[in-house]
Amino acid sequence: MYSAPPPPPQGSDPSGLTNGMDTPRVYQTWKGNNRFFLQGRFIFGPDVRSVALTIFLIAAPVAVFCVFVAKKLMNVYSHHLGISIMVVAVAFTLYDLALLLLTSGRDPGIIPRNAHPPEPEGFDGNAEVGGGQTPHLRLPRMKDVTLANGVVVKVKYCDTCMLYRPPRCSHCSICNNCVERFDHHCPWVGQCIGLRNYRFFFMFIFSTTLLCVYVFGFCWVYIKRIMDAEQTTVWKAMTKTPASIVLIIYTFISVWFVGGLTVFHLYLISTNQTTYENFRYRYDRRVNPYNKGVANNFKDTFCNSVAPSKNKFRDMVPQESSLPPRTVSGGGFISPNMGKAVGDIEMGRKAGWAEAGGGLDEFEGRLSNTDGHDKDNGFGNASPDLSQTLPTENIEGRAPTHPRRSSWGRKSGSWEISPEVLALAAAGVGESNRHSSGSTTGGNR
Repeated sequence: MYSAPPPPPQGSDPSGLTNGMDTPRVYQTWKGNNRFFLQGRFIFGPDVRSVALTIFLIAAPVAVFCVFVAKKLMNVYSHHLGISIMVVAVAFTLYDLALLLLTSGRDPGIIPRNAHPPEPEGFDGNAEVGGGQTPHLRLPRMKDVTLANGVVVKVKYCDTCMLYRPPRCSHCSICNNCVERFDHHCPWVGQCIGLRNYRFFFMFIFSTTLLCVYVFGFCWVYIKRIMDAEQTTVWKAMTKTPASIVLIIYTFISVWFVGGLTVFHLYLISTNQTTYENFRYRYDRRVNPYNKGVANNFKDTFCNSVAPSKNKFRDMVPQESSLPPRTVSGGGFISPNMGKAVGDIEMGRKAGWAEAGGGLDEFEGRLSNTDGHDKDNGFGNASPDLSQTLPTENIEGRAPTHPRRSSWGRKSGSWEISPEVLALAAAGVGESNRHSSGSTTGGNR
């Protein structure tokens, strides 16, 4: 069993390229609760130990049957018939265990989880948003999907895998994966049952049922041979072979479990349902959109090819390049994580000191050029023309929004002036005019 190593330290390779020997494989960084064997060739669920118990519950009774029943029947029947009883029991058991391995040791149809949430439908990163507002990027919990037959079904968004689950897909809380056509999580095989292993699961329980019937039947055959050979009752014959009695009781109990499970899944296949859908009464009050008829339903389950896995567990983990932020009209940018605005997006945002510094210096320079270097006379004889310095349509009588910021603000690429500065400029101009008129009157006198 493989346990994922700690992630390599960041910054070990400044170029961003790592050697093939240092790059981890997909199964080594897997985020689900699965267990991998033989370097990612087999994938099991977290309860993989239950597979060993299942193997013991199948192999141990067959071993007892071969030693205490089939071996004795080889002496009773002719040479070829007696050996065939033993060969069929062993071959059937190996076949059953192979189906168990195909069910529990392969990808059941896991959908790879996304590294980032999907783009909201209808979102255009280049679209302009009026007033500096952030676009609505909240992902809906449900959305409609149209099937091939034209039926519209609803699918859910998975917060763990950051994707919209395909129809009939569900997230297994035990394996922590989204599985296509999720049926159930079987603790006896230690794996989810889904799109890619449902066929083998049904064949496994069906062959286990037949194996139980086979052992149960030949145990009674052996008891009948003892009754005929010794001309005794059934109870005395059963005391001659206690192993047969144990196997009869064991297989009788087991056949009710696996046989009942086989019959139940025959019903599910004929109606094209899953265990998950049936237990939630999905199609009790509405028509099943996936039902194609009994013949076509069986054909879809057993005759179609198994879908290839969407995961390459033994491939190297691809080097994921960092996604650049998406700019949004209005002043901020959107990070890839759920499309939340992380920039400074304010309505009518004032410029900071770094932005307003150049504009203030330029405006102050214009004022110093018009005062004629006459500090005593304020602005000098010639008053500055504010209409030429600042456009009148951008002058707003609005107080500054921050006490520490300058009275000058930047908006829509032009400068605006606050009422305090206007009052100061008007007072300076008036005082300059009074000085000018006073000096003229004194001269006349």
